[in-house]
Amino acid sequence: MTSYVAEQITDPVTGKGRRRLIAILRGVQPHEAADMARALVDAGITMIEVPLNSPEPLKSIAAMKEAVGDAAMIGAGTVLTTKDVADVKAAKGEFVVSPNCDIDVITKTKELGMGSWPGVLTPTECFAAIKAGADGLKIFPASIIGAEGIKAMRAVLPQSTPVYAVGGVGPDDFASYAKAGCDGFGLGSGLYKPGMTATDVSNAAIAYVSAHDAVFG
Repeated sequence: MTSYVAEQITDPVTGKGRRRLIAILRGVQPHEAADMARALVDAGITMIEVPLNSPEPLKSIAAMKEAVGDAAMIGAGTVLTTKDVADVKAAKGEFVVSPNCDIDVITKTKELGMGSWPGVLTPTECFAAIKAGADGLKIFPASIIGAEGIKAMRAVLPQSTPVYAVGGVGPDDFASYAKAGCDGFGLGSGLYKPGMTATDVSNAAIAYVSAHDAVFG
C-alpha cells in the first residue's frame, strides 16, 4: 500500500519535477475524492484539479489534500473570481486554473502564494497573463488552434513559461503537440467522467502516463 509520503515538490508553485500532466476531475464528489486522488498518484499523475463547478468542490480539494499530502499538488479549476481564489486557498488548494485570462484572478492567486494557470488562446492573452504573474499558460481549447497554432505562438513566448494544451488533446496527440512546443497537458473527460470508479480512473491514468513517458521520457 502506498504511504503517500512522496518526494518534496522541487517548486511548490509550478510543480517542476513532476510529470507534465494535470488531471481534471470535473464532477467529482467529496465522498469519492480521496480514492480518486490516491488512484491518480499510484498511476503517476501528481497534479490534480477539481473544477469549481463540481459538487462541493472545496470539500473534495480538502479531502484529496488530506489523503495524499505532499505526494500531489491539489488545485482548483474554473476559477472565475478573486473570492473563488481565496476559497481555494482556505481549502488547502495549491494552484488555480481558469478557462480565461482574468488579471484580477491571476494577481490574487499570486498574492496568496498559489500557482497560476490562466486559460489563453491568443498571443495578446498569453503576454497579458505572463505580465500579471502567471506561472504557466493553459492553451484552451487547444483543439481550436491545434499544434501548428501553438507552434506559432511558442516561437514568441518566453521559453521559461510552461505551456499546457487543454481541450480536445488525447494521448495520441502528445507527440505532435510536444514537437510544437507544449510542455504538458490537461486531461479532462478522457481521464474522468462522473460515474467512473477509482479503478476506471486508474486504468485511464496509466494509459496517459505511458503516452507521456513515451514522449518526454
